[in-house]
Amino acid sequence: MGDEKWRAAGRALMRVIAVWAVSTLTMLVLAGALPDFRLEADDGDTITKTAFTAAWGAGAFGLLSALVWPVLVRALLIVPALVLGALVFFLNGSLLLIALRLIPDGRGDANPETAVVVAAVMSAVASATSTALAVRDDEAYRRRLSRLADRRRRRGRSPGPPEPGRDGPPGTVFLQLDGVGHDVLVKAAADGLMPTVAGWLADSSGHRLTPWRTDWSSQTGASQLAILHGSNHDVPAFRWYEKETRTVMVSSRPASALEMQRRAIERTRDGGLLTVDGASRGNLFSGGAGQLALVLSMAARRGKGRRSRAGYFAYFSDPANATRTALSFVAEVLREIGQSTRARARKVTPRIKRGGLYPFIRAFATVVERDVVATAVLGDMFAGRTAVYADLVAYDEVAHHSGPHSRDAEKVLVRLDRSLALIAKIADHTPRTYRIVLLSDHGQSPGETFAGKYGLTLKDLVRAGCGLPVPRRAQRTRSASEARDAVRIALHRPVEGQEAEHPAKLSDPIVLASGNLGLISFPDIEGRASREQIERRHPALLSTLANHPGIGFLLVRCGEHGSVVLGPGGAEVPVADLTDGEGPLAVFGVGAASAVQRADTFPHVADVMVNSSYDPATGTVHAFEEQIGSHGGLGGEQSRPFLLWPRGLTDPLDIVAAETAEGAPVPPGGGLVGAEAVHRVLTRWLQESSGPQVPVRAEGFGGAGLADEPFPGDAPVPEAPGTTT
Repeated sequence: MGDEKWRAAGRALMRVIAVWAVSTLTMLVLAGALPDFRLEADDGDTITKTAFTAAWGAGAFGLLSALVWPVLVRALLIVPALVLGALVFFLNGSLLLIALRLIPDGRGDANPETAVVVAAVMSAVASATSTALAVRDDEAYRRRLSRLADRRRRRGRSPGPPEPGRDGPPGTVFLQLDGVGHDVLVKAAADGLMPTVAGWLADSSGHRLTPWRTDWSSQTGASQLAILHGSNHDVPAFRWYEKETRTVMVSSRPASALEMQRRAIERTRDGGLLTVDGASRGNLFSGGAGQLALVLSMAARRGKGRRSRAGYFAYFSDPANATRTALSFVAEVLREIGQSTRARARKVTPRIKRGGLYPFIRAFATVVERDVVATAVLGDMFAGRTAVYADLVAYDEVAHHSGPHSRDAEKVLVRLDRSLALIAKIADHTPRTYRIVLLSDHGQSPGETFAGKYGLTLKDLVRAGCGLPVPRRAQRTRSASEARDAVRIALHRPVEGQEAEHPAKLSDPIVLASGNLGLISFPDIEGRASREQIERRHPALLSTLANHPGIGFLLVRCGEHGSVVLGPGGAEVPVADLTDGEGPLAVFGVGAASAVQRADTFPHVADVMVNSSYDPATGTVHAFEEQIGSHGGLGGEQSRPFLLWPRGLTDPLDIVAAETAEGAPVPPGGGLVGAEAVHRVLTRWLQESSGPQVPVRAEGFGGAGLADEPFPGDAPVPEAPGTTT
């Protein structure tokens, strides 16, 4: 044991010397290449003295980076996360200037601009060298992350149980590849874009894959809420209007996400999937986890440990991380500008505008969030947490603007696979074994936008049908973007949009979009408007919508006799009589009828629900937003996400069969149907390894609202499972 410790210390010393030597050589090269960077006296020096000066400067810079950088980052907690990312270069340059001042006899000097460049290059080279050495010594990398996890536990940030041995119960890591459909994943694995996933599928003892069907609202807000909290009841779309409060709920707004989470907990009386020693990373909702980072619903809360931006600072406290991510961020911005320019030059269709702030939003989603979330997951694994759920949003953001089958989106899948490979490799060195479950919340369906195809937006069409003035030019409908709102939160900017404004006149309809699902509400009609009320006011509206070639069907309440689905050519089917493969829903496939019937029961379903047309031959839909890859309604790949799990876990279809045998309704068409069913499967898997999850106290989520109550994971739990109702 003693000899092993000495050998480990010797290897650590050799790594330090190697990094120091490479940094010294880098500094010498930069001194020769940059005219404003000097490592010798004014009258010149020998090669030996110059090398000694470089070694001194590199050593001083390394020590300052290790000792001072974490203190600087902690002192800048009040600075917005993205501003901190931009300050990385300035802070690094300042540390280098200080290091040069520490060189004896004043032999080191650089102007501030050059110092920024030198510091960035040296940090990048040192990081690359350390990474290369860690690849050759996995144990060293494991010990480094393990020490970080120990440090966090000693500070009281990790309330979980002591680390179990690798022979104890395994932990589970749920990785959500946002927006990656089942067919996209299969093709990417077959084409060699995702070798890690391909290896899991090819290994007879590896993983198994199955598609599942979303609800009508095929978007992250509805799917992830149900996956993490067991219910997405009354979530009709990504955004919807609530008449009693005259507000628009938007899934990517912190206040709305918090309220959605509160309602789900109130309905299920269960804190969530992650209530027992869990961690939630990069998600819209907490899942009841005690460990939170970049969780959108928490951005609406205050207090220590509840800052949604905490994960950024934990990541950027390492100067190597900060420099690498900052450089990758810049590279991704340039990559997007190049790709969009090439698409315009080649006149690729369909195509939408990708200028303005979008290159920076894309870089945030594909670089910053990916790096921060993946690193947080690694830390959770070394901390030995029981359950981790993380959302990687990179593909979804790029596919919205470039298309789900584009080369741009495929390149994002390649980089995501590298993150999966790293997590899988690290799992071999964690204090407990981990099962990696891969899943998505929805897919994406391609297609030209509604406005691009027909020259007017859904809002314009509704106003025309109501006899209201229509702008001469079709106006853009703001795209729903979780990454866009995450950027605003990171910048301490309020998350708001044009749809949050109350209409100038209560008589004007409110038209909202959620991918290829549209919602029309009449704010001056109390409760859900009926077909008769709408036709008395606007006789031409419903027929105008139902017969438009870009619209597949409408859902509207019909007096006291239930609701009805309207389609082209005067098609009309009562919701109770809907059948897959018939009527206006004929082309939308298995499960469409039951999805519409379920949404019709929601208290906040819109007065008129509008689903775009769908072409089964091409798989295309028409988004009511500025998206050429969309999701949110019915039609095509958007409703067909995937679930990939280790073979040692119970097959989801066996779990569904057992529920059916116990009296649960038979899913239409069979298989895994609805995000709530996915929640039950994931809960079952956690129970198989760690025992039953414990629900939170029901009285902790009363009328005062979640923001005023103990949070799941922090609140006391009942004495025994199953004591709440």
